[in-house]
Amino acid sequence: MQTTMNWEGIAAPDLATFEEMALIAWERLPDAFRAPAGDLLIRVEDFATDEVLDALDIDDAFDLLGLYQGVSLEKKSLLDIAPQPDMVFLYRRPLLDEWANSGETLGDLITHVLVHEVGHHFGFSDDDMARIEAAVGN
Repeated sequence: MQTTMNWEGIAAPDLATFEEMALIAWERLPDAFRAPAGDLLIRVEDFATDEVLDALDIDDAFDLLGLYQGVSLEKKSLLDIAPQPDMVFLYRRPLLDEWANSGETLGDLITHVLVHEVGHHFGFSDDDMARIEAAVGN
């Protein structure tokens, strides 16, 4: 068993690569999950903004892996005027930190957080989200 590793030249995925990984994770999800999401946007950022962290009463930016921002479908009305599109944010640096400590693959972790946040868009329970993740092998 190798006990050392040459870390020279190894880098964490940048924002563009991370976004590509998130889109691949999205495409792997069942059509029955993706299709009703409509125009939901997926954004990757290094960290949540200070305003978001303050609104959620979170002191450490590493504690927030992802966020659904919008009005869940169960609470929407056709008469509602949306000020902005519904979005899922994935926060790269906290996800990388979690990945380093979890033993999961980065792809599985991104899929897990993506399913969880999109699940908020639908108003799903944790059990519903677990079944969706199981459908893609997570």
